[in-house]
Amino acid sequence: MTNAAKLYTNPPNEWRRETPGCQGWSRSPRPGSARKYFMVSADTHITPPSKLIAQRIDAKYSDRLPRVERRDDGSMIMHIEGARPARIIDAELEGEDAYRVKAGEVHGENATADLEERFADLDRDGVDAEVVFPNGAAIGAFWTPDPQFAQAQLRIYNDWAAEISAPYQTRMHIAACIATGDVETAIGEIVRVANLGFKVLTLPTHPKPSSTGVEARYNHAEYDRLWAAIQDADLTITFHVATAGDPRTARGAGGAVINRALSHHTVVDPIVALCASGICDRYPKLRFVAVEGGIGWIPALLDLMDETYKKHHMWVRPKLQHGLPSDYFRAQGGATFQEDRAGLILVEPYNLGDNFCWGNDYPHQEGTFPHSAAAIEREMQDVRESTRAKMLGLNAARLFKFDVLERLES
Repeated sequence: MTNAAKLYTNPPNEWRRETPGCQGWSRSPRPGSARKYFMVSADTHITPPSKLIAQRIDAKYSDRLPRVERRDDGSMIMHIEGARPARIIDAELEGEDAYRVKAGEVHGENATADLEERFADLDRDGVDAEVVFPNGAAIGAFWTPDPQFAQAQLRIYNDWAAEISAPYQTRMHIAACIATGDVETAIGEIVRVANLGFKVLTLPTHPKPSSTGVEARYNHAEYDRLWAAIQDADLTITFHVATAGDPRTARGAGGAVINRALSHHTVVDPIVALCASGICDRYPKLRFVAVEGGIGWIPALLDLMDETYKKHHMWVRPKLQHGLPSDYFRAQGGATFQEDRAGLILVEPYNLGDNFCWGNDYPHQEGTFPHSAAAIEREMQDVRESTRAKMLGLNAARLFKFDVLERLES
């Protein structure tokens, strides 16, 4: 085992084990159950080797890569282009908190042992397949306002991801990372990763991340060529939180909660752009999913978009060809959640049972690993059986093109 921490439930996490059970359900989320749900975690994370990008990057970029500065007082400061210098907090963790910090890491070029440990963790959590997003330096690569530097780093990550995941395509789909600040460069990488066999892309939540604010949005006509290339390649688009800049914008009291709450709202921007700007009329085969931003806000957003479209009819352009903005989300969009009571209460009244995908966010602290079954039993008591099965796995199998249909009826 490469993760030396012991996986046990320490006192602050005891609440995660609480459950009302799943009496009356036709299936169970419990690993080993004779009638377990088919479960896809639509949001997990992997940390590439710490020296991967530094070892493969063009020498002209070497002095711009993330670095750690140790100061005279012993503190360590992380420097990432496009982010403010941030102090590394070495918290003393135990139990599952300590385990999650190290889980999901790949330590060297030969990833087999680390992946086997990863799959053992996911088996323990009831996960049959996963959609994987970057941790560590790979996600920080999105933050620079220089799209060429961003894609140089992400291209290395994409190559590595293709190498390690090739033998496990029924188990994991790693999302290829695309920097969108330069459309031509982005299209070239989209074509390249499609030829490498990727099924999923992840784009930053704003196309041109900037330390001074958002410079552009995806509703601009310059991105039509991007949507065309993605549709032609038949790839699913994801927008993951924390990909348009460093999400740690708040300091001081309440910062941990403030930062997470604000980062969740970054996925609103691309969802509105796709649903309200005529993009889906021009590219009706696009599939797009907001990742790790939760789902409770989706019903309110759909209402707000539709109300605005109707009441501001004199200003709205273009006029949509096939209904209201909410219709485009239901037809082509999706979102992931871990635990989201508000969203689950509204999923059926708002007819969103085909749009939401569960994810355990392995191995992050805000995720449900290793207590996903208990979390599902707590949160999904009032959801219909068919809707529960869709959100736990069937929607993700469709949206992310897992070739595992023969397993769905078992």
